[in-house]
Amino acid sequence: MKLFAYSRWDAVSVLAALAHLAFNIYLIVGFESRPLWLSAALGAIYAISISWNINSISHNFIHTPYFRPRWMNYAFSLLESVAIGFSQTYYHWVHMRHHSGNSDRPDDKGHTIDPLSIYKHGKNGEPENVFSYTFLSFFRDDIGDIHRAIAKRRPFDANWGRFELVIFVAVVGLALLYDWKAVLFFVPFYYLGNCLSSLNGYYEHLNGDPDEPIAWGVSSYRRFYNWLWFQNGYHAEHHYRPKTHWTDLPALHQRIAEEQAAAGTHVISTCHALGFLAPENHKDGKPHEA
Repeated sequence: MKLFAYSRWDAVSVLAALAHLAFNIYLIVGFESRPLWLSAALGAIYAISISWNINSISHNFIHTPYFRPRWMNYAFSLLESVAIGFSQTYYHWVHMRHHSGNSDRPDDKGHTIDPLSIYKHGKNGEPENVFSYTFLSFFRDDIGDIHRAIAKRRPFDANWGRFELVIFVAVVGLALLYDWKAVLFFVPFYYLGNCLSSLNGYYEHLNGDPDEPIAWGVSSYRRFYNWLWFQNGYHAEHHYRPKTHWTDLPALHQRIAEEQAAAGTHVISTCHALGFLAPENHKDGKPHEA
């Protein structure tokens, strides 16, 4: 029986997800035996790992589910929910809405199709300030609305998403019983990790063109970044052809490079999370902000 639905390379993503979960467990189990400075350093790595997982392993899994048997995909979704700290199923719905709108600008009533659009809370058709988008996005999701939206078409998935949340809360409860000080210590790093994910998303679309499909996203072709983040840098290509497997994105870029150049697809020379340092995002020597 064929195990992987698209590519055996997805085994690397699965192993990386397991390693991420193991790292999370180690943070709690080894807390009492470590000096606080070392736990703080590991907490910073933990924050980065959340954004890394969300934007690579978890993200690619949404578009090209790794396994052929459905039950294995549900099981991996549960594993990811515990690793990243929220329901993978709910994230799937939010992210697909993101692709429906592709960071669209608000309509005449101030609504966007994309709940993650950098223009949703901006003014005068401009992107929202990077600071408010980064630090407030975590509080803007309405879990109840997400659950009801999924339940309208896929009741089982809605219930599975709720189950994922229950399991995550249960795991946190067990961690609190084991070492409540460790859990409280890492809560700010959990929030920071989600902020880093929002920061990453911001620069995946800043200076993109919401009206031009081939330029919806912003790409970065830094080799190490794409190696470590499972080709997340090819974000313009991904939005243009979201069903393309992550291993095929470089080849897609080669095929459409001339069209991208003609359409003015935005490319930055840093990874997305460091987009504020990219010269391509600066105008007259100043960061591009709303």
